[in-house]
Amino acid sequence: MTDPEIVAYLADNGYPAHIVRGGKAGLIARYRKFVEEVERGYRYGLEDYRNDLDLRGVIALLGLDEEVRAEDDRLRAMLAESGRRLWESNCENPFWDFGYPRNARGELKRDLEAEGLL
Repeated sequence: MTDPEIVAYLADNGYPAHIVRGGKAGLIARYRKFVEEVERGYRYGLEDYRNDLDLRGVIALLGLDEEVRAEDDRLRAMLAESGRRLWESNCENPFWDFGYPRNARGELKRDLEAEGLL
């Protein structure tokens, strides 16, 4: 997909304006930032974490998997309990839907505990 097609897809599917404006480069940059946040200790809650998983899902739907392979490897290395599903992406084999950051703390840890996931 071209960047204008990606922008149109994001706009047509109701993504926030800042995501639409960023297009392909913005999606990839935001996913990199998410992976870095997970590595440092994700400080937001489960709903935010799931929103970030949705971002990874749209990257897959747009056929950009190869462009985030290194980030996927880093995220995969951070996940514990990879047999537990946390989210439902509309993708084939979404490893990111399973498990949670092994260093979960703060709000994310409390939310995982409250949902019986941790």
